[in-house]
Amino acid sequence: MRKPALPSSLARALLVALLALTAGCDMLSELLDLPNPAREHAMKEAEGRAVGSACRHAGRSLEDCYALNPASEKASVFAGWRDMNDYMMEHKLDVVPSRLVPNTLQPAADAAPAAADGAGGDAGARQ
Repeated sequence: MRKPALPSSLARALLVALLALTAGCDMLSELLDLPNPAREHAMKEAEGRAVGSACRHAGRSLEDCYALNPASEKASVFAGWRDMNDYMMEHKLDVVPSRLVPNTLQPAADAAPAAADGAGGDAGARQ
């Protein structure tokens, strides 16, 4: 019986240790907050596709979708819009329009300054 040579077993142990270290590279880069351009691009691409799909499902035109979401990449928004359009045509789905009234949150925000102006205007009228 022949025992394996020490250098061979040491090389195997080193290889196993290196594999374990390389498996944690993503975790290590996340802990150190290192930028990952490929991952960031993939996230922007997925977000743009989701925005485009949502716009098409809500019945918005592509131009409106671009105007409402200027931070999204136009190519990925278009790809998502087109994919949802194909899906809706294939399955004969209707548009689901938004039930939110535009500027519904704005009157509440405008009411506070208007109330402050109204109180100041009344005080000025009394003098």
